[in-house]
Amino acid sequence: MQMKINFKYKSKTTSDLWFESGYFPRKETLIHVDDLIKTGRVMDLEIMDEMGNSWTRKEFIKLNQELEKEPENIVVFFDGGYDKESSFAGAGSVIYYDKGGESFRIRKNDLLEGIEDNNEAEYAALHITLRLLEEIGVKNVPCTIHGDSQVVMKQLGGEWPCYEEGLSRWLDRIEALIHKLGLKPNLVVLNRKDNKEADKLANQALQGTKVHSNKRLE
Repeated sequence: MQMKINFKYKSKTTSDLWFESGYFPRKETLIHVDDLIKTGRVMDLEIMDEMGNSWTRKEFIKLNQELEKEPENIVVFFDGGYDKESSFAGAGSVIYYDKGGESFRIRKNDLLEGIEDNNEAEYAALHITLRLLEEIGVKNVPCTIHGDSQVVMKQLGGEWPCYEEGLSRWLDRIEALIHKLGLKPNLVVLNRKDNKEADKLANQALQGTKVHSNKRLE
């Protein structure tokens, strides 16, 4: 989670000046706040996160202790593949996140039945990825979502209309889940070559290789 500071600075004139910092990592917050307070010229100060929430210094200290127990800095990759001959689909999900001062990576794939084409496979892969976020307790945070499906990313971002009934149902499910988790999604469209990790997982699922791991990163 990134934070920023808004504060009122007492100048040498009669004017009170308001300043706003840029965003910085949550762990640096109290260092910056206390440095400002030491100047003796800060009359009012609030700490804000990327979701628009704000706290006093005292409130943030309590919040900070709770945030250490929850996943943050969420970055996900998803990919779906469809095999016309077998009518099976493969879904690949990769999730990077921080928790308790450590970094983790989840890798998971799924073999899916009842999928009609590659676009539906991509939607299903994103839905599975978001369900994984729910399982690890992600809530009320920004989340960067990477995918190479123009259809899914553009329709989810509202740039393209979704006319197909089947895809529309997936889109509704995904939007409902994003709302339930309180995510603020940042959608990043990738070239296929830049989505190799999730693509490999989806292909492994189609080949019968099951993967599901949650690894602490060094």
